[in-house]
Amino acid sequence: MHKKKILVFIDWYLPGYKAGGPIRSCTNLVAHLSNEFEFFLVTRDSDYMDIVPYSSINKNTWNKLSDGSSVFYISEDNLKFSVFKKIIKENSADFIYLNSAYSFYFTVIPLWIINRKERKVIISVRGMLAPSALAIKSFKKKLFLFFSKAVGLFDDVIFQATTEDEQKQILTVFPKSKIKVVPNLPRKNYQQNANRIVKLQGEVRLLNVARIAHEKNLLFALETLKNVKGRVVFDCFGTMYNNSYWGKCKNEIANLPSNITATYKGVAEGEKIFELMENYHFLFLPSRGENFGHIILEAMLAGMPVIISDKSPWKNLAKENAGWDIPLADQKKIVEIIEACVFMKQHEYDLHSSSAWKFALSYTNNHEIINQNMMLFQ
Repeated sequence: MHKKKILVFIDWYLPGYKAGGPIRSCTNLVAHLSNEFEFFLVTRDSDYMDIVPYSSINKNTWNKLSDGSSVFYISEDNLKFSVFKKIIKENSADFIYLNSAYSFYFTVIPLWIINRKERKVIISVRGMLAPSALAIKSFKKKLFLFFSKAVGLFDDVIFQATTEDEQKQILTVFPKSKIKVVPNLPRKNYQQNANRIVKLQGEVRLLNVARIAHEKNLLFALETLKNVKGRVVFDCFGTMYNNSYWGKCKNEIANLPSNITATYKGVAEGEKIFELMENYHFLFLPSRGENFGHIILEAMLAGMPVIISDKSPWKNLAKENAGWDIPLADQKKIVEIIEACVFMKQHEYDLHSSSAWKFALSYTNNHEIINQNMMLFQ
């Protein structure tokens, strides 16, 4: 049977991992749907915030990956209108799938080139139209969105919203747009057993995996921890996106009380994330907004309960014994929860760990989510 072709444009892709969620979302999409569709992906030849190209790829040509997809890695000096035009013209894809609202090379240029009467264009904005995201460099983003609407850049496209909240966010910016609500897919290969780390009463190990940026709220996490009683080890992993913001975080780390140890440990490799999670009790990620939060789902799949804000799709976690989603305005409550985790006994922790794993497993094994993603390309 002839497979329909999907031509994907994304700034960063495998073997990269430093851009986090968008790479994971696209990787999961390809992994789950590669038996039904033929995927061709166009991306940069280096990882997020890197200038050195990947050593394992051939630049400016198609590379066949082990999952059956083909990837065109464009070098920095080849990021040209003519190159994108040639790729689009030569690839007879049935669908064009874009993964950003703002990317000049991987969204704006393809939208200028593509004849939308001949090919269906789908854009996943990846949370970039959320209020928390629009607040970052807000003037520049508002200016871009104003002119893009004036010239009809996003006319005749289908927006993919991964939640009903994101659908509302898209409609706020593009009131007349066509939107399909299709959830993100989980990893196809995931942790099989709940976490079995030893939990000593009076101490806790917390993990944070997110880029070092204002919207991920690491500074808030550190300010919260200084009020916690008991022994806390807090390790954070993530791409250094904002050096000025990191400077504030470093100052906060230097002023933490002696019972709190906070350490930045570089960037966590995507394919080793479950191995890393075996060393921690809870994920602590009080971010200002998450479109999906792959790391949240993966933490629970690893049997690690989560302490997060209420600004993600993962709600009512306490009811499931899978963790806590707490409003950022209630910092006192977050402190109370972390202290409860510090003094939690092994049998209590095992209950939360097992519940988190079962909760995440129910999402991962939901075949309706796969069907919804397949229908996006019908």
